[in-house]
Amino acid sequence: MTRARRALAPLLLGIALAALSLPEVAGFVIRASGLPAGTPVPAGRLAWLARQHLALALAGFALAGGAGLTLGILATRAAGASLRASLDTLAAAAQAAPPVVIIALALPVIGFGAPPVLLALAAYGLMPVMRGTVGALATVPDDVRRAATAMGLTPAQMLLRVELPLAAGPILEALRVVLVLAVATAAVGALAGAQTLGTPIVVGLQTQNTLALVQGAAAAAALAFLADAGWLAAVAGLDRALRR
Repeated sequence: MTRARRALAPLLLGIALAALSLPEVAGFVIRASGLPAGTPVPAGRLAWLARQHLALALAGFALAGGAGLTLGILATRAAGASLRASLDTLAAAAQAAPPVVIIALALPVIGFGAPPVLLALAAYGLMPVMRGTVGALATVPDDVRRAATAMGLTPAQMLLRVELPLAAGPILEALRVVLVLAVATAAVGALAGAQTLGTPIVVGLQTQNTLALVQGAAAAAALAFLADAGWLAAVAGLDRALRR
């Protein structure tokens, strides 16, 4: 199955969940279930929260992806081989701490809003990218490296022209996982005062507003599926362009 076709399922799920997040649709579903509806979140407000949510998630994804890729490359170089165990332990510790715990610990130090959420997203996404990069670079055959060295390529040229292109598939898959994690996890930013799609969820829980709760949950899930579909479509387009 091509990446373009793989994007179809999350795209359709994202569209369906986005439709469910609309006040009229969510209200109908809640009333049909016999539950008290509550006050809806206007569609305009939900769209604004979605933009804020996505911007925060993409920033966290960029931090996690950049740090994970850098540390993964460092761990596979001769100069960083001695740091491999320490880097692996660091990434595992960052992954073990739930984002809500990182946010709670960071609040007294860096305050409310986006900063503690960015820290949590970066820490949570570090290990998948780092280990994905290390594993992908390990699959590059030694014969290819020796041939590149014989051609006169420097270590930097070998990395950029040979190793990373050959390891791109698994690395892109690891980045895809981290992107979806970032978009889905950014909802907890509402606990730190950040304006995200988690805000209607928190408000709904506090006020027992089932309608706002369902709208926020459906919108957050829709954004994660749509981000996944967008990533798959973008990678498929890049793959076609490179093949041409």
